[in-house]
Amino acid sequence: MDKQVIRISVRNLVEFILRGGDIDNRVAAADKDAMQLGAKIHRKIQRQMGSEYQAEVTLRTKIEFDEFYLQIEGRADGIISEEERYCIDEIKGVYKDLQSMEEPIPVHLAQAKCYAYIYACEKEQECIDVQMTYCNMETEEIKRFRSSFDVSELDVWFQHLVNEYEKWARFQIEWKRIRNQSIKEVQFPYEYRVGQKELAASVYRTIYHKKKLFIQAPTGVGKTMATVFPTVKAVGECLGDKIFYLTAKTITRTVASQAFQLLKEKGLCYKTIILTAKEKICFCEKAECNPDYCPYAKGHFDRVNDAVYELITRQNDMSREVIEEQAKKWNVCPFELGLDVSIWMDAVICDYNYAFDPNARLKRFFGEGVKGDYLFLIDEAHNLVERGREMYSASLYKEDIMKVKRQVKFLDVKLAKRLDECNKQLLSLKRECDGITVLNSIAHIYLKLLSVMAELERFLEEKKEDSVREDALELYFEIRTFISVYESLDENYVIYAELDDDGRFRVRLFCVNPAKNLSTYLSRGNSTIFFSATLLPIDYYKQLLSVDPDDYAVYAESTFSEEQRLLVQGVDVSTKYTLRGEDMYRRYASYLYKVANAKQGNYMAFFPSYKFMEQVYDQFLEMLEKSGKSEEIKCIIQAPYMSEEGREIFLEEFEETSDASLMGFCVMGGIFSEGIDLARERLIGAIIVGTGLPQVCRDREILKDFFDKKGLNGFHYSYVYPGMNKVQQSAGRVIRTEDDKGIILLLDERFSERQYKNTFPREWKGMKYCNVNQIESLIQTFWEGNDSK
Repeated sequence: MDKQVIRISVRNLVEFILRGGDIDNRVAAADKDAMQLGAKIHRKIQRQMGSEYQAEVTLRTKIEFDEFYLQIEGRADGIISEEERYCIDEIKGVYKDLQSMEEPIPVHLAQAKCYAYIYACEKEQECIDVQMTYCNMETEEIKRFRSSFDVSELDVWFQHLVNEYEKWARFQIEWKRIRNQSIKEVQFPYEYRVGQKELAASVYRTIYHKKKLFIQAPTGVGKTMATVFPTVKAVGECLGDKIFYLTAKTITRTVASQAFQLLKEKGLCYKTIILTAKEKICFCEKAECNPDYCPYAKGHFDRVNDAVYELITRQNDMSREVIEEQAKKWNVCPFELGLDVSIWMDAVICDYNYAFDPNARLKRFFGEGVKGDYLFLIDEAHNLVERGREMYSASLYKEDIMKVKRQVKFLDVKLAKRLDECNKQLLSLKRECDGITVLNSIAHIYLKLLSVMAELERFLEEKKEDSVREDALELYFEIRTFISVYESLDENYVIYAELDDDGRFRVRLFCVNPAKNLSTYLSRGNSTIFFSATLLPIDYYKQLLSVDPDDYAVYAESTFSEEQRLLVQGVDVSTKYTLRGEDMYRRYASYLYKVANAKQGNYMAFFPSYKFMEQVYDQFLEMLEKSGKSEEIKCIIQAPYMSEEGREIFLEEFEETSDASLMGFCVMGGIFSEGIDLARERLIGAIIVGTGLPQVCRDREILKDFFDKKGLNGFHYSYVYPGMNKVQQSAGRVIRTEDDKGIILLLDERFSERQYKNTFPREWKGMKYCNVNQIESLIQTFWEGNDSK
C-alpha cells in the first residue's frame, strides 16, 4: 500500500510551529497579506537583479515517516548563483522605516532558512547564504541582511522543525482513515423526498466534474441535506477534502450544523466547526486585542497550539460553547482558537466573509497563493450579490482625513503634512462635485495615500498608548482597504465622488459586478454549489456570481401541492409614489383587516419601507377601533434597529395559542422576511405590499447605467430582480412543511406586468385576482375547501 503524502507550505510550517508571544492589534503592520503592492515590489526587485539571479524558484522536499511522507514546499523569491556558493533571497515589502530595523524578523528568516536547507541538499552544498531583502513600499528604499549557514547546522534546525510537526501530520493521516471509512458506510438519513435524490445526484456530478452548480430549490425540497450528503460522499471519494458551508445568516448556519449532526447519528465520523464573529465570542466587553487590555491575548501564541491539539484529538463537534470552554481552560482568545481549530476540521460552517472578504478572509485557506481541495456550499446564495458588492467596494471620507490631521497637528508634524496634502486633493474634487461625479482616474490620490500609509504605520508603531491612536488606527484600516481595492480596479468598477446628504464628502470605488472578485477565491477550491429558494432569474445570478459561461443550473421541483396554498393578487392597489396617499393606505389596511377577519390565524404583512408600513398600521388600528374588533384581531409592528431580544419577543407572539388573529407588520428585506421558520398554524398567510423595488439612489442609478451600457436591461438588474427577490423571500415564510396550508397575497397592480411576472417561481401557478371587496370571500372559500379535507 502506497504511503500517503501530507503537504504543507514552508510559510505555513514556520508560522505555525515557531509562533509565540501575544496577540497585539496595536501593531498595524501585523497583516500585509491584504496589500497586493508587495507582489509588485517583488517583481520590480527581481527584474533589477543580474543574470545570476533566478526568480520564483519552486522548492520541495519529502521526508519519510513510518506511515506517511511529509512534503514541504514553497517558492523562493530568488536564488543567486555565485562562483563558489548559492544565496537564497527572500523579499519582504514593508511600510516601516528601514533605518530602525537592526535584524530580520525571525519568522521571515526561518522561511528563508527552510528554502536554503532544501536547495543546499538538492545541490549537495556544505554551506549556503541567506539574504533578507526588505523594501519600503512607499519610498522603495531597500535594506538587506545577509548570513551564512553550515548545512549541518541547518539540518539539525530543520529536523527539529519537522519533528515538531510530526504529531500534527500523523493526526491528519489517522483521522482521514477513520473519516473516509465512515463516509463509505453512511446512508441518506431518511426517505428521499420527491426530486431530492435527483438534486443530490446533480450536486455529486458537479463536484465530480469540478464545475459550479446553481440550484433554484423551493422551500420543502430539503436542499440542505440534498447538498451536504453528496458533498460528504464526494470527500470520501477524494474529490475534495474540506467543505465550506457558507451563509449570510446565523439561523442557516444552525440548520447546516443540524444536517451534519443527523449524518453523524447515522454513523458519520466528521469534524465540524461553526465560526462565531469576534464581537460575539470575545470574553471582554470590547474586542480590544492587546495584552494590556485582554488577559487572553497575553501569551496567546505560547499556549494555543497545545489547546488546539487537545481539542481536535478529543472532540468532533466544535460548537461555540466547546470553543469557549477550551479557550478558558487554556487562557487563550476564543476567536483565534476557533480559526486555528478550523484548519483541522472536515467542514467549516461560517459567514461569507471568512471566504470572500479581502479584509476578513481566512488567510490559512484563502491567502495569496494558497489553494486547496475545497468544496463550497453557498446557502441563500441570492444574498451574495449585495454582500459581494459591499466586500469589494471601498470609500474614503475627507472628514476622516481631517479629523486625524487635527489630532496629530502638534503631535506628529510629518504625518500631519501628509494628511494635509491628501485632504487638499479631496477638497479639490469636492469643489468640482455637484452631488455626484463619476471619475475616470484617481491615481494621484492613490499615490498620496501610499505616503499617508507609511507615516500612519510609523505613528502607530511609535504611539502605542496615545489617546488619538484609536482614530488613527481606524483611518489606517480605511486607507489600507481603499488602496487594496484600488489595486483590483477593472471594468467591473465605477469610481465616483459624492457629497452625502449629511454633508460628508467621499470618493467611492464601487464594485458593480462582484463575479470576478468572487471567482478569485472560488478558483482556489474544486467545486461550488450555489443554492437558494429564490435564485431567479438564474441567469442574473450566474452573471453576477460567476465568470464561467458553462456553469450548470438546476430547478428543483416543489414538493408542495397547488391545493396547499391560495395565491391571490389584489389589482386595485399600488405602491407607486404618485398614487400614495391616505386613501391608498386605507385600502391596504382594509385588505389586511379582511384577511385577518376571514380566517382566525397568524399573518405577516411585508412592506416596502418603514414609513409606508407605519402609515398603513395607523389606518389598521383606526379600523380595528371603529369595528370593535380589537380583541379579535391583534397586531404587532417591527421596530427599526431591533435587538436580538426584541426580535425573539416579536416571534414569540407567533408561538402562542390564541383565539384572536395576529397581524405582524414587517419590512420586506428585513430580519423577518427570510431565515425564520414558522410552520403549521404559527403562520397561515403572507401579504406582500408592493414589488419590493429598492429606493432610487445614486448607487442604484450607477448600477442601472452600468448594465444598460453592457447591453442588458439596467432597470431589471438594479431594481426589478433585487426587488422581486425580496417579494419571493417574504412569500416563502408561509407553507414550510407538507402539512402546511396558507395564503400568499400580492398587493400591487404591477404584479400583472410582464417584467414582474417573468420572475415568478415556476410553482406560482393558478394565480387568482381580486379587489378589496372580493378578498374575504376568496379566503373563506379556500379554507372551507381545506378544512373539509
